[in-house]
Amino acid sequence: MDPKGQRVKLNDGHFIPVLGFGSSEAKEVPKSEALEVTKFAIEVGFRHIDCAYVYQNEEYVGQAIRSKIADGTVKREDIFYTSKLWCTFLRPELVRPALEKSLKNLQLDYVDLYIIHCPLSAKPGEALLPKDQNGKLAADSVDLCHTWEALEMCKEAGLTKSIGVSNFNHKQLERILNKPGLKYKPVCNQVECHPYLNQSKLLDFCKSHDVVLVAFGALGSQRIKKWMNKNHPFLLEDPVLGAIAKKHKQTPALVALRYQIQRGVVVLAKSYNKNRIKENLQVFDFELSPDDMKAIDGLNRNIRYYDLLIGSNHPEYPFTEEY
Repeated sequence: MDPKGQRVKLNDGHFIPVLGFGSSEAKEVPKSEALEVTKFAIEVGFRHIDCAYVYQNEEYVGQAIRSKIADGTVKREDIFYTSKLWCTFLRPELVRPALEKSLKNLQLDYVDLYIIHCPLSAKPGEALLPKDQNGKLAADSVDLCHTWEALEMCKEAGLTKSIGVSNFNHKQLERILNKPGLKYKPVCNQVECHPYLNQSKLLDFCKSHDVVLVAFGALGSQRIKKWMNKNHPFLLEDPVLGAIAKKHKQTPALVALRYQIQRGVVVLAKSYNKNRIKENLQVFDFELSPDDMKAIDGLNRNIRYYDLLIGSNHPEYPFTEEY
């Protein structure tokens, strides 16, 4: 059990810790630094590690997990590890080899959760972001329901305990949920979610289908060049968030994380700063009042920092739908 014991039951019976350590990072950080910070995150109490093939640091994150198992800090079953199927591997025949490649990089026998990173299927090949002649994502035509069937087979083969999706709108999620012959429902939909984009409609939809919403970008922008819209206000400087933080003698970041946990959202905290990594665990040390929650709900303005505009011409571009 993780020190704080805070877990949510998934629709397949497995449990996911409500606070996760996000291990994607800005390009200027050397990938090897993922080894150091992931080890540190496990040492201070994180048990849920969120990563992905496309971050290109899984060998370091895997090394960190294995070293913390080797020194007796944790057992493998104490760690909840998520990896993600990248857009260039959505063809059904590419799914299992992609997961096996992640497992080989990680040197692990299984992942706890494997999710479709994004509904935008892209041309297979060496390039992670294949472009067309207009500089947009070079689309591949794949039925996401067929991709899903390949994920179900990975679960049955024991390569992953649970399967889910990410960056899906409710119609795309519904397509999987209503698929004839569905064996396993997605356990989660991991999406950008923070007080400026609180996803309340998508959250209600997910809850009604027993699908957990996992929040990335929970602290607003951390400004990743290719994917980000940099013209938006900086969430952590919001005066309402600041006032609530002051009242609780906490930081605005902790208030933003706590907000998600109290609304039943699993939240990822991404930092390569050791003080902040440790501080993020204080999310369990205080509680927001109903008035605080209401005030934070009132901040919603549908600001999307990760707008995936490179894929905006794709037939599966998820953000044309309201939710």
